[in-house]
Amino acid sequence: MTTPLVVAVDGPSGSGKSSVSRATATALRVGFLDTGAMYRAVTWAAMHAGTDLGDPEAVAARVRTVALVMGTDPAAPTVAAVVDGVETDLTEAVRSSEVTANVSAVASIQAVRHDLILRQRALIESACLAPEPGREPGMVAEGRDITTVVAPEADVRILLTADESVRLARRARQDLGAADAAALEATRRGIVERDRVDSRTTAFTTAADGVVTVDSTHLDFEGTVAAMLAVVEQQTGGPA
Repeated sequence: MTTPLVVAVDGPSGSGKSSVSRATATALRVGFLDTGAMYRAVTWAAMHAGTDLGDPEAVAARVRTVALVMGTDPAAPTVAAVVDGVETDLTEAVRSSEVTANVSAVASIQAVRHDLILRQRALIESACLAPEPGREPGMVAEGRDITTVVAPEADVRILLTADESVRLARRARQDLGAADAAALEATRRGIVERDRVDSRTTAFTTAADGVVTVDSTHLDFEGTVAAMLAVVEQQTGGPA
């Protein structure tokens, strides 16, 4: 059996973590885990149940009742939640503006973080011990605190970043289809505020010891993926 490979990727909003990590996982033929989608899914579940998001204990209690089903195929990652015995596909719903507006508040609750971190570690371990057919054992996991908390012993740990102006333009084009002044300002309000709130809980703007920074400011998508794979090759001592 091939030696498992775990790649942990952190980075701020708009850095391209998800798309670049998916392409990296595809190239490595391993699974892909979007940990942010897990926080979004439990946020949806709490909102769907009418839970008071201002009550940390109530939110944590609700989250504990929600089973998550994460599809880790990098070509088509999915997320579903099983609530009260009913499984609901949330792949699209977790990207709604309502979930986006509330996910940071839910993710900042320590009991919720502890719960989901354990689940994330279990998913990574499962991908290493029992990969799905056609995949090599391992996982590319991306999020906010993967390199330092979820998988600090990962074979490769990367902080993916870019200048704020570049991140804003990328996210504006992705979400709004344009990067004019109005789109950039609307995107800035969402990204800057979310990063500000999330930074109270996790450190994802500077690389911890042993974490390699990949700055994509002057790289296109393909160049960024190539840079990620080069780090994998360098850190593991073999071709990616």
